[in-house]
Amino acid sequence: MTDTPATDSSPTPRNPGFGVDVGGSGIKGGIVDLDTGELVGERFKVLTPQPATPEAVAAAVAEVVAHFDWAGPVGITLPGVVTEGIMRTAANIDKAWIGTDVYELFSRHLGGRAVSVLNDADAAGMAEDAYGAGKGVDGVVMLLTFGTGIGSAILINGNLVPNTELGHMQVGKKEAEHQASSRIKEEKDWSYEKWTEKVSDVLKAYEALFWPKLFIAGGGISRKADKWIPLLTNKTPVVPATLLNTAGIVGAAMAVSQGIKT
Repeated sequence: MTDTPATDSSPTPRNPGFGVDVGGSGIKGGIVDLDTGELVGERFKVLTPQPATPEAVAAAVAEVVAHFDWAGPVGITLPGVVTEGIMRTAANIDKAWIGTDVYELFSRHLGGRAVSVLNDADAAGMAEDAYGAGKGVDGVVMLLTFGTGIGSAILINGNLVPNTELGHMQVGKKEAEHQASSRIKEEKDWSYEKWTEKVSDVLKAYEALFWPKLFIAGGGISRKADKWIPLLTNKTPVVPATLLNTAGIVGAAMAVSQGIKT
């Protein structure tokens, strides 16, 4: 399964990079113009192998890279925490990832080239901060993705604080994502008014700790931002993410171009 293939007619950027975004259902990648944050041509996507073991996923990542005849460094996102090159958690992929040396794995499948591997929300946050809704905003910017859980990324003047996992922070009697994710809204059939009460409580807790300049709301529900962002009662401005399904690819390309390794 693929998106529309990349075309040879796409102009070659002066500052290209390459990113691959690994998700629970699909693995997508593409060439990124790092001057603009835009994809060069179309992205290419394959289905995430089932089971999504490290070797199977790494082979699929290599297939995405090979589609573009890309020979340079590759940035890769994963749905989990990566510290010191080791996968510590595994969300929506096989638990065999826990304890995996991701740099050894991907370097072996990609012919020994340079790679950067980071959490998917962190990659999206980097992209939104540099090219999207957070562009030009100094200080602390926080991306929060509302989906099955709550993913988080914190940028300070463009510098990433990796692996924050704020969806697991206790807010009141529950973890944040157990009361304010979009999954909870759907399961409980809450109105936007009811749900945003919970989201506001979570944002206020984050405000008290981090004093951000801006919250960027991502995840599928951000496409309906006009229905719920105006209902929030926290103090910090909240804006919808703008890069949507390209953010992970762009952020991964940024990470490897900057030599970021988590």
